[in-house]
Amino acid sequence: MRIVINHETTYSYDEPVPFALQELRLTPRRSNNQSIARWNIDVEGGKQEVEFTDHHANQVQLISILPGHDQITVRSEGEVETSDSVGVTIASSGFAPPWLFLRSTALTRPGPGIDALVVDLEPEAAGGRVHQMHELSQRISTGVRYETGRTNAMSTAEEAIVAGHGVCQDHAHIFVAAARSLDIPARYVSGYLVMEDRVDQEATHAWAEVWVDDLGWVGFDISNGISPDEKYVRVAVGLDYQEAAPISGVRFGSAAEEMSVSVQVQQQ
Repeated sequence: MRIVINHETTYSYDEPVPFALQELRLTPRRSNNQSIARWNIDVEGGKQEVEFTDHHANQVQLISILPGHDQITVRSEGEVETSDSVGVTIASSGFAPPWLFLRSTALTRPGPGIDALVVDLEPEAAGGRVHQMHELSQRISTGVRYETGRTNAMSTAEEAIVAGHGVCQDHAHIFVAAARSLDIPARYVSGYLVMEDRVDQEATHAWAEVWVDDLGWVGFDISNGISPDEKYVRVAVGLDYQEAAPISGVRFGSAAEEMSVSVQVQQQ
């Protein structure tokens, strides 16, 4: 499938900003089931300082706002060719071995909610690790309803479980935390998804992957109850959202900030 993506993010401030630095992870990854036909990132009101590949093999650009500006816009667009590999991705993890993804983070630290989630989870030997993880995905989607506007980028996996609702980011964090509590390497994935009923979307998508020996990284989209297929475009991976966020950064000064996002994803 050839997927066309247009993604625009604008940061506006109520006064000129003396300095702001944004970290972009917006370039899709090359793998066994994904290739880039073309991809372009354009910055208005800022400039690229450096570009590099991070320790997870994500392509990263650092951009700064131009002096005296009160707005910066990042536009990424292009076409990605995908194929269905039943959720299995064989790709470089950079310098990070699978065991690194057993590490807990502030957003994925397990607690009583995670512990309760994995109680009596069917042992891996009964149906294999993939079957076990599909069961985990089902438990999460049943216990944590998909609902926007109830959590934010800094909500933890435990907070989302207690609240009983969240979005794809929360589902991915819960899944990652639960898998790691079972001593299974798991990582957070950010990217795009072609939806059947719309082109315009409110945000990018997120799911999770676990490491399966002799197979590779296997994806689970908890919010949709499936393993990623040809409708998915993988962009960045990390221990949690903070390591795979499309855009993150810092700024100096006291200016108030507003962010607007436009995402369009469609099959060509």
